[in-house]
Amino acid sequence: MARTILTVSGSDAIGFLQGLITNDMAKLAQGPVYAAMLTPQGKYLADFILSAAPGANGGVLLDVDSSLAAMLAQRLSMYKLRADVQIADSGLQLQRGTGPAPQGALPDPRHPALGWRRYGPEAGDDGSDFLALRVAHMVPETGIELGPDSYILEMGFERLNGVDFRKGCYVGQEVTARMKHKTELKKGLALVALEGTAQPGTVLIDEKGKEAGQLHSVSGNRALAYLRFDRASAPLQAGSATVQLLERG
Repeated sequence: MARTILTVSGSDAIGFLQGLITNDMAKLAQGPVYAAMLTPQGKYLADFILSAAPGANGGVLLDVDSSLAAMLAQRLSMYKLRADVQIADSGLQLQRGTGPAPQGALPDPRHPALGWRRYGPEAGDDGSDFLALRVAHMVPETGIELGPDSYILEMGFERLNGVDFRKGCYVGQEVTARMKHKTELKKGLALVALEGTAQPGTVLIDEKGKEAGQLHSVSGNRALAYLRFDRASAPLQAGSATVQLLERG
């Protein structure tokens, strides 16, 4: 899991991000914030964890999957126009764990079970099984569950503290609000039980032979899947394995 820690600094940094991301920047006063940036059509571009940058100059640290860092920095730069905002690679590394938190560590805002994150000169973790934790608590991962066709509400962002419906406008807000208030989600992330062996990416087939979704992260006999809920009331097949819906995300 390679992460890049960007800095967003300048006198307009907070207001600039407030108008672009799915969560409320005012929450930084209480600790790290999980959020996403969306397309104008409401689809996923990137998810990240924000925290206040240490030091007298202020600014924000933006912790993002390294595969998306250059795209995200470029996209943010497109929006800044004449705002006093600078976007750069901080050079910091991520440490994380679920044991006793070291000095300077911050809580993962998505779920308490994900432990702490610390930004500094070294990278690594304490050996915790983060795959098992993600699967157990239905936390999607960049490039696995989360991709260009994802809608954040289908991926559990409300449950994971990644979206605020009272903050006002941001890019993609109208589509997200409409999904929240006017429709019932028919598809989305789910926790499933596996009987047998199946690989991530396996297509799930319902009892009528119709495609019902796809398997993603697998940990032991549990997995995350993207499902059509109307086709998941009965056991599904993933190759030779049987899949049973346990919980919607």
